This record gives sequence, structure tokens and C-alpha cells, in this order.
Amino acid sequence: MPRHVYLVGSVPMASAAEVFEKVSAALGSRIERLPDGETGERRDWITWLEPVFSGNPALQKSGEFFRVHASGTGRERYALKPGFAPQDVRFDNLFYADVAKQSYAVFKRLKDAGKIAAGTKFQVDLVPAHSVIWLFLVDALHAPLDPIYNDAVKREIDKICAAIPHDELAIQFDVASAVFARLERNEASSYGRTKAELQQTFSTIVTDLGNRVPAAVDLLYHLCYGDSNHRHVVEPTDMADMVEFANRLARNVKRPIQLIHMPVPRNRADDAYFEPLQRLALRPETELCMGLVHHTDGVEGTMHRLATAKRYVNDFAVATECGFGRRDPGTIAELLRIHAAVADSN
Repeated sequence: MPRHVYLVGSVPMASAAEVFEKVSAALGSRIERLPDGETGERRDWITWLEPVFSGNPALQKSGEFFRVHASGTGRERYALKPGFAPQDVRFDNLFYADVAKQSYAVFKRLKDAGKIAAGTKFQVDLVPAHSVIWLFLVDALHAPLDPIYNDAVKREIDKICAAIPHDELAIQFDVASAVFARLERNEASSYGRTKAELQQTFSTIVTDLGNRVPAAVDLLYHLCYGDSNHRHVVEPTDMADMVEFANRLARNVKRPIQLIHMPVPRNRADDAYFEPLQRLALRPETELCMGLVHHTDGVEGTMHRLATAKRYVNDFAVATECGFGRRDPGTIAELLRIHAAVADSN
């Protein structure tokens, strides 16, 4: 049996229809869930959400620019307008459900036409507050606005699940560098003063969001160290922080978790990186996915990383570290071919 292939989210093609058709043609039954590619303005992950902040009547630009790392793109953050308090801020529409309903209509049409494998589900990618407000809001607003923004994420979940059949749907939560850079650096913030406190706070947040997803909908978690200008925000020492985080999810999420994805940097085929997987304690229904596919060293390099991973775990799906959205579109056909070849190699 081939390994499963997993796509994190973005694919730089012209439309959702092109993503669904070309990915399905390249990967066939190897892929169980199809994202719409987050095409167009959504290609650069969460930057398309700026209107949520720029159009908010309680917020204004602060003059403070934020970069996730020194060579990352700077973005001006938002602060409260004079006369407004944090409790005055509302997030009425995050647009995820609007987009998902449009993309699902395309997905269903192509599936009914036989261009998407019968068992494939439609995948929606959602981003918790801590990643979005890290980029868009000054630090002083993180603690008070995080729960307000996540309440809006829950409303998006409700709208998506009301519009799309549950047995056709998968929801992925991105647990990105706002979490794992802070854990790697042991960086105190409003989310915690120590690594243990950070693990507790962030895992509780995404557990709560996961529990909002109905049990018949697939639940997926993508763990990530960032992909800003093709660089991690910080390089992981090993997989220990991810293993600890995944174990917390396995213990505390009250419904099934179908998949947890963990990245593998291109230069990490060493045992030291993978050794923490010996402590991984996922539930039986949860598939591990290893993000060890890299376009730059192809099948050979990917198989080298995979061989080391197999010394610690054997059953896992394969993926890249992150979405494809910031890649040259001309590389995507070859990248999909690498996925298929690696999956078939077992």
C-alpha cells in the first residue's frame, strides 16, 4: 500500500478548480483530503486577512512594524483608536466560511464528474488567533483580543459545518511559528513565562477549537516553524516540542483527531532530530504525517530523511513542511511527482 500524501493548504495555481483537478490527477487515491489551494489573494497564508483589521472601527495603524525574522517582510501592526477599549473590538466576519462555500461548490461539481476520487474530502485551513494577531496587532492587545478573535474562529467553524456535509469535510488548524518559535526560544509572552506554561496555554487554545469541530468532520493539526521568504522563523533543535504538543492534544481533545503533521527541515536526516518520536503517544485513530518532502533535493533527499524517520515510527503520511503558496508555480508539477514517488516507495 502506498503511503498517504497530505497537502498543508496553499497551491499556487490559477483557481480552486485547477488545484482540485491537477492535484487529483497527480496523486489519485494517495491523497485523502484536498484543499482549494488558497489561490489568489490567499496565497500568502494569513496576509489576506488584513481587511479584518484595517476595516475594524476600533483599530488604527500603530507605526510599529513586525517581522517574524530579520529578513522577513515587515508589516505594520494595528493598535486601538483613542477612546476604544479592548472589549469594544469585534470580529464579525473572518471570511473563511464565505470562501469555503464557494470552493466546496467547485469541489462537489468536479467530484460528481469523476475528476476527484470518490472518497476524497474537502479540506479547509483555519488559523487560531495567536498566529494572526502576532502579525497584525501590537503586543499589548494579544492577551485581551485572543479570546475575542477565537470566538470569531468558532463562528466560522459553525458556518462551515452548517454549509458542507460533515462526511465530506476536513478542518485543519495551523499551529505555527507564533507557537513553536516561542517554544524553541523559551520566550516569555502574555501566553506564558516558561516553556511549560506556553505548552499549556497554546495546547488548551487549539484543543478548545478542535472540540468545536463536529465529530463526523475530520480534524487535522499542522505544526509549523514558519515559511517566511523560504525561511523558518527559528530552526527546531529536534522534534521534542512538537511531540509534547501532540501528546497534549491526544490527551485532551475530546473527539477523534484524524491527523497531526510535523515538519522535517531539509538538512535533518540525523537521529537526534527524530529521537523524540519515541515519546509520541497518539491515539489509534490519529495518523502522523511527516513533512519531509523537499523540492530542492527531490526523491533521493526525501528518502534519506524518510529512512531515518522509519527508525522511530513506521506508519506515517508524507508531505512538505508547509504550504506551496509562496513557491514558483513552475515547480508544482515536479513537487507533486516527488510526493507520488515517495508515497509509492513505501
